[in-house]
Amino acid sequence: MEEIDELEEFDKLKTKVLKYVLYKKRSEAEIRQKFSKNEGKMLDEVIEFLRENDYINDELYIQKSVNEFQKLKNMSIKEIEYKLLSKGIEKEKIENYIYNNRDELIEYELNSAKHIFLKKHALMEKEEIILYLRKKGYTGEIIKLLEESDN
Repeated sequence: MEEIDELEEFDKLKTKVLKYVLYKKRSEAEIRQKFSKNEGKMLDEVIEFLRENDYINDELYIQKSVNEFQKLKNMSIKEIEYKLLSKGIEKEKIENYIYNNRDELIEYELNSAKHIFLKKHALMEKEEIILYLRKKGYTGEIIKLLEESDN
């Protein structure tokens, strides 16, 4: 009887977590935080089940998030990294993604910087825009390329 109750409890938790994951893509850390009151072995088993069935995949989460950022926002690579870290993604996984997609991300970052520069150009001096970009995590290399393309 106890085994049946445990199985039902597992199924209920699995259903709740699955609904949470299917509503919006989530990192493993977000799931653990949301369901922390169900901490322990059962949550670990549910997460393992979801990982095995590819409902949770932090590498895929990184890829989808970066694609979303690229479509919707102008961000530096540093901002992307911070955003992913805030979702509980392991730093090593983020760094691997950045390393493996470096050329594409640098091109995106340069285009983002250009977009910000054009948008702010009427409101701010060039030096102020450069300072703004530095604060947002754009590298000296990107800012130099931006300045060269502006001349």
